[in-house]
Amino acid sequence: MAPHEEVVAHISAAVKAFFSHKQSFRIFHGSTNSTRPTHDGRVVDISALSNVLKVDRKSSTATVEPNVPMDKLVQATLAHGMIPPIVMEFPGITVGGGYAGSAGESSSFKYGYFDQTVRSIEMVLATGEVITASESENADIFKGAAGALGSLGITTKLELRLIPTKRFVKLIYHQYSNSHDTIKALRQATEDPNNDYVDGIMFSNTHGVLMTGQLTDDIPLSESPQNFSGPWDPWFYLHAMEKPLGKQSTDYIPIAEYLFRYDRGGFWVGTQAFKYFGFVPFNRFTRWFLNDFMHTRMMYRALHRSNMSFGTMIHDLSLPYDAVEEFIDYTTQKLGIWPLWLCPLRAVNPPTFHPCATGSKQDGAPQPMLNIGLWGAASKDIDTFIRQNRDLEARLTELGGRKVLYSHTYYTEEEFWQLYDKRWYEVLRQRYSATTLPTVYDKVKVDVTRQMQTRNLPWVRRLGSLWPFAGFVGIWYAIRSKDYLIHRRLGWMRWKLEKKY
Repeated sequence: MAPHEEVVAHISAAVKAFFSHKQSFRIFHGSTNSTRPTHDGRVVDISALSNVLKVDRKSSTATVEPNVPMDKLVQATLAHGMIPPIVMEFPGITVGGGYAGSAGESSSFKYGYFDQTVRSIEMVLATGEVITASESENADIFKGAAGALGSLGITTKLELRLIPTKRFVKLIYHQYSNSHDTIKALRQATEDPNNDYVDGIMFSNTHGVLMTGQLTDDIPLSESPQNFSGPWDPWFYLHAMEKPLGKQSTDYIPIAEYLFRYDRGGFWVGTQAFKYFGFVPFNRFTRWFLNDFMHTRMMYRALHRSNMSFGTMIHDLSLPYDAVEEFIDYTTQKLGIWPLWLCPLRAVNPPTFHPCATGSKQDGAPQPMLNIGLWGAASKDIDTFIRQNRDLEARLTELGGRKVLYSHTYYTEEEFWQLYDKRWYEVLRQRYSATTLPTVYDKVKVDVTRQMQTRNLPWVRRLGSLWPFAGFVGIWYAIRSKDYLIHRRLGWMRWKLEKKY
């Protein structure tokens, strides 16, 4: 394995060459958890930057390269009795992706977005220059690059804050019969300092579940640890849904099992694969039999290769609390997608590409928001699907909400920059010579014209995008990918680690 400095020097040289020719480029990470369509063109390969360089218990920090996935990071820090304050729920999401995107989880009500737990970064600018950035050094790009999707430079190293952990999460399930009571209770739970984790699921208009978690080393003798990573274990959302109505219940979940509880089934998106093929029943046996294909690393690979993300709503949408019920009413009426994930977010100061909201014009203080995970089937007709997304974006804007920018984005360029501070962003791009890089809008926009052109392809080429061939294409490429082997290896390593800790 080449030393970190040597790999960064190669990346710097490649970037300098592009800059000298005034050519833009994209960054190749090796794999992705993005749901956006892939783009062709010039790339800089940073896939070698995938190592945990140091975990320091004394300073409560971890120094890592950007392509380190969450499960590898947690494995390294758990060995020292520590965890990152924010751990994204899918094991394959990387540290760099968390910093460059708007990554949060059930501890985000307390710690904010993932980048707010980053102490410093090393970055290769678009000129090839290597700099360090933190709150005290190059602070403007340190803040600006968080959520800017790599459009200001290439992050090559990050120093993360860590917190002490315990063996289990004591997770309490609270049942509610409507969205109003669920959202009200969820917001109150974020104000309880005893809670380490808070999130919720709306299964329907009449069934909501709030989940509050507390780190603990103690488990009653009458209780057994609840796991979610094994082939015969339940999918987490089904487990939560089956909790008895009108009765509070509790699980004791090993910490790594809790952090990645939504991996199997990708929350509930994995059920779409069963519905897609139709002839495969959705039951405990088939979930066991197809377990290797039901982890998020595999599903992302299949999603990209099959082009099945079109026709599926894949959005995280953040709104002020007082607008959430109205927005849920809208999605119920127009899309009828259930369940919905509810994840509370700490207030964040603008300017930023993170979803953010401010109070009244008098105080203008940043406000906490509630993220809604909206993932489910929509129209298979391209024109109707685009209109559904455009209407969704318009309603979100009316209610003061913002998208998390990993998802499909159909805004026009003018609409996009009405939502974000273009002047602040352009000043940063000029100051750090990043104008040859794609902009955030360039990276998130869906190429509608390109997608529509698929309707005019010869029937032989179109066949691979039609049912059921698209599904088989996705499965084939997922099996061939190195992510399949990574999933198998890291799954075994996580199981072994849990046995020890």
